[in-house]
This record gives sequence, C-alpha cells and structure tokens, in this order.
Amino acid sequence: MQNKMELIWNNFHKELDGFIFSRVKERDITNDILQDVFIKIQSNIGSLKDETKLSSWIYQITRNAINDYFRKLKPQVEISDYISLDEQESSSNREIEHCLTPFINQLDDKYKEALILTEFNGLSQKQLAEKLNISYSGAKSRVQRAKEYLKNLFTDCCSIQSDKYGNVVDYKQKSNCNNCCD
Repeated sequence: MQNKMELIWNNFHKELDGFIFSRVKERDITNDILQDVFIKIQSNIGSLKDETKLSSWIYQITRNAINDYFRKLKPQVEISDYISLDEQESSSNREIEHCLTPFINQLDDKYKEALILTEFNGLSQKQLAEKLNISYSGAKSRVQRAKEYLKNLFTDCCSIQSDKYGNVVDYKQKSNCNNCCD
C-alpha cells in the first residue's frame, strides 16, 4: 500500500497541484486541498475496483474537494469593509449602507458568493467563472440574477427614490418589512 501511494504521489501531485491552483488561485489553499485529496485517496484506495480508471477517480476526488472548499465559503458580509463613502455622498446612502448585509445574506449561497466576489472583492465576471469553474455566460447570469434578487428584496421592503446618478435621495421602510433598517 505504501509503495502504491508513493507511486500515485509521484505521478499525480504536480498535475493536481496545478489543477487545484488554477481554480482557487491561492497557494496555501491549494496545498490544503491537495493534502486533503491525498488523504482521501489513501483512505479510499481500496474501494477502487478498476485500476485503469485510477486517473479519473483521482480527478473526481480532486474536483469534489475543490467544490467542498467553495461550498464552505459562506461569506457573512460586512458591507462597511467594502464600501468607502466619501463626505459628498448623501446621508441616505450612508443610512442604507447597513441595510445591505441582511438582504445580501438572504440570497442563496451561490448568488451571495457571486455578488460579493464581483461587486465587493473586485473580481471580473470572467475571473468569477474561472474561480467557480463555471462558464463565463453562467457567471454573467449568476451575477445578473443576484443583482435582480437583491433589488427585489429591497423594493419589497423599501420605497427608494434616487437621483439621475443612482444616488439614494430618500427611502422609506414599508410597514410589512422586518429586514430593513430602522
């Protein structure tokens, strides 16, 4: 068993390292996922019935480990960490800022993640697609849907008036909303 694991390590670790890094883009996380992959390989090598499928089996374990990593990223948003308000912005914009967090946290995880990564962390939609291992059009759709869902959450809860530049000039919480700011 030990010789088999050494052989698998020698044949796959560099390839898997590159495969994982191309998706997560962070060296420490890549190393952690690679270690988890080899632990899973060692723990489950006995369940591999067809040795000719070793490579596909290893890559499936690796893809699952990458997906597990992204599933665990359930960002709890602190909007103030991402938005810098200058003194010229209206007080309504500053007041509504703290309303974003509960609304964003109501989104499904995949939409929340797409919105945070693109709008607050500065990833392009193309980078988002690469990071999540989805198509570019899929990433664009996900961001667009996230924005639409967020807009619907706001408009269901608040009446918002904005100027021609999109700055909030006034808002009023609707009586049926418990999620909005006071």
